[in-house]
Amino acid sequence: MYQKTAISFMHNHPFDRSSFLRNVDSTDLWDIVIIGGGATGLGVALDAATRGYKTLLVEQHDFAKGTSSRSTKLVHGGVRYLAMGDIKLVYSALRERGLIFRNAPHLARVQSFIIPCYSFIDKWKYLIGLKLYDWLAGKFRIGRSSFVSVKETNDRFPNIKKPGLKGGVRYFDGQFDDARFAVSLARTAATHGATVLNYCQVTTLRRDESGKVNGIVFTDKESGRQYTIHSKAVVNATGVFVDDILQLDAAGTHRPLVRPSQGTHVVVNLSFLGGSDALMIPKTSDGRVLFGVPWHGHVLLGTTDTPLDAHSLEPRPLDSEIDFILKTAKAYLNPAPQRKDIRSVFAGLRPLAAPEKTDGSTKEISRDHKLMVSPSGLVTITGGKWTTYRKMAEQTVDKVIATTGLPPSPCRTETTKIHGYATTAQAGHLAPYGSDAAHIQALSEQKPEWATKLHTSFEHTAAEVVWAVRHEMARTVEDILARRFRILFLDAEKSIEMAPKVAEIMAEVLGKDSDWIASQTRDYNEIANGYIPTAEIIAATSHHV
Repeated sequence: MYQKTAISFMHNHPFDRSSFLRNVDSTDLWDIVIIGGGATGLGVALDAATRGYKTLLVEQHDFAKGTSSRSTKLVHGGVRYLAMGDIKLVYSALRERGLIFRNAPHLARVQSFIIPCYSFIDKWKYLIGLKLYDWLAGKFRIGRSSFVSVKETNDRFPNIKKPGLKGGVRYFDGQFDDARFAVSLARTAATHGATVLNYCQVTTLRRDESGKVNGIVFTDKESGRQYTIHSKAVVNATGVFVDDILQLDAAGTHRPLVRPSQGTHVVVNLSFLGGSDALMIPKTSDGRVLFGVPWHGHVLLGTTDTPLDAHSLEPRPLDSEIDFILKTAKAYLNPAPQRKDIRSVFAGLRPLAAPEKTDGSTKEISRDHKLMVSPSGLVTITGGKWTTYRKMAEQTVDKVIATTGLPPSPCRTETTKIHGYATTAQAGHLAPYGSDAAHIQALSEQKPEWATKLHTSFEHTAAEVVWAVRHEMARTVEDILARRFRILFLDAEKSIEMAPKVAEIMAEVLGKDSDWIASQTRDYNEIANGYIPTAEIIAATSHHV
């Protein structure tokens, strides 16, 4: 019965916000309502919808606005977790990595990493550890770890520090574009019958006479209209904001479940690394690892792990974090990037499980996820990482079935193809769109102006903006430049230069006026300036504001 329901939805469910809102109006009772549109929430929506449950997801901002668009862009088992002895987490993550490669080959690709070694003991130590990493991956292994000679290490990293270099160790992991994956997940969930809404903020958890949660009240932030939703189950998948929802559930008695930890990344030109290999620095001053990863023609350096006491939608990198990343890179690269070389700097917040006692360190806080059911029946899922989103979702929906009495239905996401699935790789910057790339190309041929580039430094065209508004629920300039494209994260200054043009194209598609264009450009510039680390550059771009 439930699977048939999902199939009947599939043919009349375009990925369109107005259609989704009409669906909310016409549905009296939902099986599962999910709060939160990041990796975890979208994964739960997809899992629930593919099982045939009537599924609604609401996100207060844009999909993947927070943590889920601010990762190190790796699909991985976690080399550091292996060193910490968390074999179970690594094994599970490596299996999930394999499933991502199988179900979303257009969104994930194999990335080679090299660890530069300055002692023979280190070379053997890292190789043995990474051979174990390969072995744990089993049939999902994507490469074989091996020694790399001094010459090859120098060839692949021209800027690597040469005194004392003994060569390196190469291993393989996955890389992806997190925000693009999130949009693709949302579209996949919708294809299977889910209703997914961005810019809808939950204000109340509804209850029946016995005190059990049986729905939500949310406000559409665009229209201001309030919606009352009835549901059999509610899932709290809001990442670092889970405690805000739990506070709605148990005001005054709730003990914080999450301790946010900030991870900052610095983006510089690809020339600092050299080519297609990623750099893995195994020893930092605080005992962690640091990555230098090629990404969209730039290099992503990160990350940090800074415990915080508060959370926000726009976390700001700390000067000390930027200094830490640059100082660590300087120990391995010559020349090394300096502040003036930074194109963008961004921070994300990890929803780590709050410890009973804290000493200010995040090292002992669990990286695994936490799943719990409140006395009210509210199901909360938090923690974990992008690579394991699917497994977390499976366990969450299983828990919902066990606690709410929904008719059992088996998980189907191990073999569910992600939207855009294509076995033949697309060329160029449209590759992550997969099968949608051809539609975007066709769109660019409809009007000559839609084929024009938005900026001479990037390949993105006006047609992609039109596509993102029409088919990916992009509602603001920030949605486009931060998450549908990744320009804000690659080069904040150039993204500011692109904002007015993007606003004009969006206004044409959405039917907005010149005041909307001015407001959107102003709002975007205010956000983007927070991604530029030097006062000099902020002053230089102020004329765009």
